[in-house]
Amino acid sequence: MASKSLLVTLLFTLISQILAASRTTPPSGAIVVRAGTTTSGEFASLGAAISSLPNDGSARSIFIYPGTYAGQVDITRTGALTIYGYTSDTTTYTGNQAILTAAGNATTAGSDDASGTLRVHTNNFKMYNVNVKNTVGPGVQAIALSPDTLYANEGTQVYLKGYIEGAADFIFGREGSAYFGGNTIAVNGPGHITASGRESNDSGSYVFNQNTIVLASDAASGTSGNIFLGRPWADFAKVVFKNTVITAPMNKALWSEWSTATPNTDNILFGEYNTTGSGASGATRPSFATVLSATQAATYSISSAVGSGYTSWVDAAYIV
Repeated sequence: MASKSLLVTLLFTLISQILAASRTTPPSGAIVVRAGTTTSGEFASLGAAISSLPNDGSARSIFIYPGTYAGQVDITRTGALTIYGYTSDTTTYTGNQAILTAAGNATTAGSDDASGTLRVHTNNFKMYNVNVKNTVGPGVQAIALSPDTLYANEGTQVYLKGYIEGAADFIFGREGSAYFGGNTIAVNGPGHITASGRESNDSGSYVFNQNTIVLASDAASGTSGNIFLGRPWADFAKVVFKNTVITAPMNKALWSEWSTATPNTDNILFGEYNTTGSGASGATRPSFATVLSATQAATYSISSAVGSGYTSWVDAAYIV
C-alpha cells in the first residue's frame, strides 16, 4: 500500500471477561511474566512465556506484571490464548501497566505484518489491558498490532474502550471486518484515520460507534486542518462512523478521495451519523460521503460488521 504513514502506537484495552475494579494478580493457572524475574516458573518476557506453551489445542493464559517489555512477539499456536495485563481498572486503558514495545518497520521487515510489535496469526486470541506500541518513529510504516493473518486486513475483529493513535491511514486493510466501540482515537500527524481497501461489493465493513477523535499530545506541526476520517484505498471501501465526538481539528471535508489521479470513489460507502464536536463544526462533506438517517445508521452495528456470532466471543457488558 503506497503513501501510507505509520501506525505509531496502538494502546488498546479489549473486552474483559470479568467486570472488576482491578486485576493485579494472575488468574488461576496463568503463566506469569514479570520484568527481571529470576523466579522459577516465571518468565522475563512475553516471547519466552509463549514459547513455553505447547503447540496444541489446549486453552492457556498468561498474566503480565507491570513493566515495559521490548521485542517483537509472534503468536501462532493453535489453542486458545488469553493474555491479561496488570491494571488498576479493567474498564479503561488508562489503568494499564503492562506495555509491549518494539521498533520494527515495514521497509526493513519486508511487510506490514512483519513490522508488528505483536503479531497474532491464530484464532481464539484475546488480550485485556495491555498497551502495545511501535516506537520506530515517523517517516516509515510500522505496525503496533498485526491481528491474524491496526492492520485490520483479514478476519473479524473487535476493539472496545481502548486507545488507538497514529498518523496517516493507521486503521487499514482489504478483507478484514472490524467494529470499534467506545475508543479514544488520537491523531498525531496529517492524514487519514482509515483506509479501507475492499475490492468487491461484499458485506465487510469498518463500523465505528461512540468513539472520540482527539489531537494527540505529541502531534506533528501541520496536523491541524489536515485530518480526515478516511480515504478509499480501493473502489469498494465501506466505513461508517456513528455517534462520533470529534475535538481534533479536522479538514472541513472530513473525507477524502485516494488521490487526484486515482480517486477510488465510484462504489464506496463513507457514512456518518450524529457526528458532533468542535472538530466537525462547519463540515463541508464531498459528494461521495453520506450523512445517514437514524434508520440507515441502525443497520450498521457490531453484528453487521463481524456477524451475529460475536455473542459467543465478545463480552456484552463492554459493547457500546
